[in-house]
Amino acid sequence: MKKNVFAALAGRANTGKSTLINLLVGDKVAIVSEKPQTTRTRIQGIITRDETQFVFTDTPGFHRARNKLSEHMVKHARSSIAGADIVLLLHDCTKKFTKTDAELIDSLKGLDLPVILFLNKVDLMKDKTKLLPLIEEYSRVCEFEEIMPISALTGENTGHILSVLEHYADEGEHYFPSDISTNQAEKVWLSEIVREKLLLCMYEEIPHGIAVEIESMEESKTNRGKPIIDMSVVIYCEKDSHKGMIIGKQGENLKKIGKESRLEIEDYMKCKVNIKLWVKVKEDWRNKEGFIADLGLSSD
Repeated sequence: MKKNVFAALAGRANTGKSTLINLLVGDKVAIVSEKPQTTRTRIQGIITRDETQFVFTDTPGFHRARNKLSEHMVKHARSSIAGADIVLLLHDCTKKFTKTDAELIDSLKGLDLPVILFLNKVDLMKDKTKLLPLIEEYSRVCEFEEIMPISALTGENTGHILSVLEHYADEGEHYFPSDISTNQAEKVWLSEIVREKLLLCMYEEIPHGIAVEIESMEESKTNRGKPIIDMSVVIYCEKDSHKGMIIGKQGENLKKIGKESRLEIEDYMKCKVNIKLWVKVKEDWRNKEGFIADLGLSSD
């Protein structure tokens, strides 16, 4: 008897949602960095175990919208959660409970969905007894199905999560083929790989103003007859000063970004890849609805 369960991951920015979804799916389907708001759109990770298909939705972290792009990110998060069977709420257990956490819980209460609370990053806590006040505080504001201290990074206490979620599955034919781990378009995923390398290499003030677009992809043959993919990738930023920082002195930073992107994309594509990176300035693009839509970041 086939069953499905749709689980939406929610929480503030940088609570480890992308790390957890990659761990559960057993494959990298969402980019990860320490920068807040790394996830910009709804990303679905899929795992089919026996007769049950688990569909995990990684949502942008809840935050106060400051431009058109972040407004779309918040809409993505809310719509994804509303369509789920269960919500997996993540909290960084090294952080205090805040007004933003309370507001997020209030919004979840209005959806009338079961919620499991994950207190993530326990690997960073030497004294686990410090979890008790946090558990008590959360328990006062919401009746959770379960509260689980976990580490999405090390896998601590995550082995039984699928078994728990199976109780919330509904009967029905599977929505996706059993052999895929995500429904993301290939070009979108490849652009995300490049953006991840940018986030890892760039300064704190730049990453939110960066977008990546795969301009073209062409498959050909090397001189030895082996397949090779030529990619043209455009990196958009909002200021000329940012363009210079992305490129770096004598192009060293851009070369590093290109090399790290190429290595991961080659591993993904299972063939040689040639990447040409271009950096273009698009002033205030995060407030331009048409450009946001062209990049596939619109929530409409």
